[in-house]
Amino acid sequence: MNALQRPGGPLGFIFGLHLHQPVGNFDHVFAEHVERVYRPILARIAEREFFPVVLHLSGPLLEWLEAHEPAYVDEIGRLAADGRVELLAAGWYEPVLAALLRRDRIEQVGWMREALRARFGVDARGLWLTERVWSPEIAADLADAGIRAALVDDRHFLVTGFPRERLHAPIVTESDDRRLALFPIDERLRYLIPFRPPSETADYLRSLHAAGHRLAVLADDGEKFGGWPGTYEWVYDRGWLTQFLDTMERLRDDGVTRLVTLETALAEVPSGGLAYLPTASYREMEGWSLTPEAGIRLQRLEHDLGEERMAGPDGALVRGAHWRNFLVKYPEANRMHKKAQRLSVLCRERGDPEPARRAIGRAQCNDAYWHGVFGGLYLPHLRGATWSNLAEAEGNLRQGEPLAWEVLDFDADGHDEVWVHSSRFSAVVSPWRGGAIEELTEFASRVNYADVLTRRREAYHQSALDASTAHADSGGAPSIHDIERGLHLEELPETDAYDRSLLQERIADGGPSWIGMPMECAAAERDGGIELVLTGPGHGGKGGGAQLEKRIRFDEDGTVTVRYAWGVPDGDSGPAAPEAAFSVELSLARPLEIVAEPEAGRREHVIETVAKSERGLDRTVQGQSVTYTWPVATRAASLRLAFPPDPERPATA
Repeated sequence: MNALQRPGGPLGFIFGLHLHQPVGNFDHVFAEHVERVYRPILARIAEREFFPVVLHLSGPLLEWLEAHEPAYVDEIGRLAADGRVELLAAGWYEPVLAALLRRDRIEQVGWMREALRARFGVDARGLWLTERVWSPEIAADLADAGIRAALVDDRHFLVTGFPRERLHAPIVTESDDRRLALFPIDERLRYLIPFRPPSETADYLRSLHAAGHRLAVLADDGEKFGGWPGTYEWVYDRGWLTQFLDTMERLRDDGVTRLVTLETALAEVPSGGLAYLPTASYREMEGWSLTPEAGIRLQRLEHDLGEERMAGPDGALVRGAHWRNFLVKYPEANRMHKKAQRLSVLCRERGDPEPARRAIGRAQCNDAYWHGVFGGLYLPHLRGATWSNLAEAEGNLRQGEPLAWEVLDFDADGHDEVWVHSSRFSAVVSPWRGGAIEELTEFASRVNYADVLTRRREAYHQSALDASTAHADSGGAPSIHDIERGLHLEELPETDAYDRSLLQERIADGGPSWIGMPMECAAAERDGGIELVLTGPGHGGKGGGAQLEKRIRFDEDGTVTVRYAWGVPDGDSGPAAPEAAFSVELSLARPLEIVAEPEAGRREHVIETVAKSERGLDRTVQGQSVTYTWPVATRAASLRLAFPPDPERPATA
């Protein structure tokens, strides 16, 4: 009988760190985290022989380290070879596996296992599950990818009714007769380490040992150890890490705990039985994925139940939505996601060329697809990196292709879009939403010029408006909850009345609008180009009977020419004022060359969002709104949009 099976033996303690930086993040952010987080935590652990530990480094981070800090990678290799570090697999480019096509998720895990085998000689059979996003069907896929065990949150079990007392052992799940062991990450340890004094962690681990439990699991973001605001001072300058390592040494010497790996625990700790988990992620993520209205209702419900009840078994049954709901909440995320899926299918149909496949893999990196305290949807450079990789992939797949179009439900919302593409560009037009151009990507520059985030109301805007700026010192470093409670606004930020895109038309000064309104659409080849003819009535305001014909022509090089003809009836339903103007708004991520005929008025303003992050509330420029106007009496006008003549160098991703 081994030590973990023997009654009264030590409590197995898995101490796991997940280190990650997203595709497209700035070099200086990688470098700062190496100096302030990754190098010091590994050095202190090695100095004190706090081994074995479990470690996951994401593919984007490993690629950067290989190029800029190879000595750090070599040190990890030595520790792994000595059995002091257990390296975990995951999707190589850190995708949310549940959001990928089945072949893609198996391939992503395969890439990482192959890379760990080639670089470190490790056969990684344990898995870090990105953002702990679970969906039942991935169990079989992970097993097919060679994975034996995965880390998930204890919450995944609690929401199914499991008592906490059963969650100190690996638990088996299965799908399609393939089995996978799941290790529940202890939420209490996630909030104790490193945010509270180490004595509180010791008290908790002693209580688990006294109760006869065999295993405790901590696996969380390594960036908490110096990368989050206030944590470097707390962990290093104020001595938390030294005190923690001292405390863990005493627990080891007292026979209370023994550091173990997933592999050891799987071999030595009796199984906790069978479980079938629902779609789930960590508590905060489920709340962030809700719409603002639902998010506010959830906050009120949690407040009404009170902290004590929320901390108990009833609180586990109070939940938000699944990660995929971000694709509903944010159309911008959905467009990237569906573009990556469609290109993945196209890539396989065309022989799966390696450059395109890898670019699609990079575009699947999770960070740009969601938003909470973390998640980079609001960061233009992360969205830009995703679109850059999608452009690289599509440009590779469409080499030598002529101009063509497809009618399909591109974004899976039940309404058809028109996808126009050639060897030089790709564009998506939505007749259902007023004939707006929702993507306009040039392959040479790898830029989607329509990549502008809409200014939306978020649930935390209202709570930050109501919040006090005074917060008592908790005696530790700020956790996620502390960061969210610390948000404060003096006034609500501006929001948009409609989702931003290119070519949104209305008659100003109280007249009708075609923005977001369904239009009839016909597409045809004409004089070497492709022309979409969109027609529809205006809605709202005076002149509600106004009609618009909107002809969008795409040439092979991506030049877009839009010809308008509008009619507004006279009399009581006419425009609100004689000076009323027909206007066209374009929300631009980067400048385009635009020519208006006849000469038009032009207005522009910066599109700026206010969003939360681990630093608090950030103001971020998302793009530029440019509006062209003509007097209503003009009755017809045109715009010509062209890519800049000297494309910028492709963004490094």
